[in-house]
Amino acid sequence: MTQYLEFEKPLAEIEGKAEELRALARQSEDMDVTDQATALDAKAAQMLEDLYADLTPWRKCQVARHPDRPHCIDYVKTLFSEYTPLAGDRNFADDHAVMGGLARFGDRPVMVIGHEKGNDTKSRIERNFGMARPEGYRKAIRLMDMADRFGLPVITLVDTPGAYPGKGAEERGQSEAIARSTEKCLQIGVPLVSVVIGEGGSGGAVAFATANRVAMLEHSVYSVISPEGCASILWKDAEKMREAAEALRLTAQDLKQLGVTDRIIPERIGGAHRHGDATIAAVGKAIEAMLSELDDRSAADLVADRRRKFLGLGSTGLAA
Repeated sequence: MTQYLEFEKPLAEIEGKAEELRALARQSEDMDVTDQATALDAKAAQMLEDLYADLTPWRKCQVARHPDRPHCIDYVKTLFSEYTPLAGDRNFADDHAVMGGLARFGDRPVMVIGHEKGNDTKSRIERNFGMARPEGYRKAIRLMDMADRFGLPVITLVDTPGAYPGKGAEERGQSEAIARSTEKCLQIGVPLVSVVIGEGGSGGAVAFATANRVAMLEHSVYSVISPEGCASILWKDAEKMREAAEALRLTAQDLKQLGVTDRIIPERIGGAHRHGDATIAAVGKAIEAMLSELDDRSAADLVADRRRKFLGLGSTGLAA
């Protein structure tokens, strides 16, 4: 069953009417509603196209957070074979908000790491809604170290509202863990590619996405803070999140112009939550292309490339 976003309510009404007509026809063999239902379907398809033709930044935030978008675990199951999960930070615990392990991408052995939000109430609680604790970032550091040792490319899938801000996480060194994960991204001498598949929130996303190549799905977002958090700080009113979303320049389109992301992966009309298989396939092609760009480059060159990329952020403005 489709979960409609707030701005999709008119679409929900039309599709609901079409389904009601078909339900009535199923109850009465003498009733022919084919023409009316087909007309409503055509109207709904056009409305869907119009809605997604020019999404505002706030609407893109809503689409990026849609619970039916493919999650990290869906990409891992579909794009990778021989996936062997690796758990724990060898210090405190295993953080289920971060999943990762050895796998094959095509015929290429890789290390895949990503945020996992969960897809139902039980799994969302278990995964802490994709908000990693310090042990999650320390697990990622351990896996990146292993990949570097064995010469395995690292692929990261980013989908988090941000790092978990709880008291226990802060006591165990949340900011230090994020900083060290970001540092490790800059140090490893193997190709590192990252895809923002939903939300890229704050330092919790940067800790995985400080990569040689960064891609974003068309309706994903990547920002230093959520629009609600920004509005609460600047205007003392979380309801001003629409204005905050505009000001933050968090869309894939703005970030491509700013040089933060290297490529935008198109989504079909209606978003990834309506076309999960096609979106996963598109992400797979983008990862393959990004890895191919980094083939045959030395460890020193990969590290230098990464450092140049991130030291140069801010040199290109939207006006340019």
